[in-house]
Amino acid sequence: MEEEYSGGVEKKFIYINRRVPHGTAYAIESLETVLIGAAFDQDVSMLFIDDGVFQLKKDQNTESIEFKNFSKAYRALEMYDVEKLYVETESLQERGLSADDLLVGVEMIDRARVNELIDQQDVVLSF
Repeated sequence: MEEEYSGGVEKKFIYINRRVPHGTAYAIESLETVLIGAAFDQDVSMLFIDDGVFQLKKDQNTESIEFKNFSKAYRALEMYDVEKLYVETESLQERGLSADDLLVGVEMIDRARVNELIDQQDVVLSF
């Protein structure tokens, strides 16, 4: 007898993005995984730390590295009800960026709060 999926309990997922957006598949795979999770009505958050903050940078030009620029896809997150986007303040500052340099609205959190945010999640995935 097959069991029917009834939706189950909503879990809190956080996707930690810590790598540059281009040159590897980590960033795009993270984004695709987030969109899939959101489609299944999970409580999805994204955290950008270290070089991951570059994933949200405006006006990326990837022509010289012959890599597809997918950064505008982050604007689709809102359509999937992914509205919990966090950026570690220190990571942004250490890379000479500010919130004005980012494609989408984010909540800035300091390094001390990152662990607190992670501890509140049921599932933690790091890319």
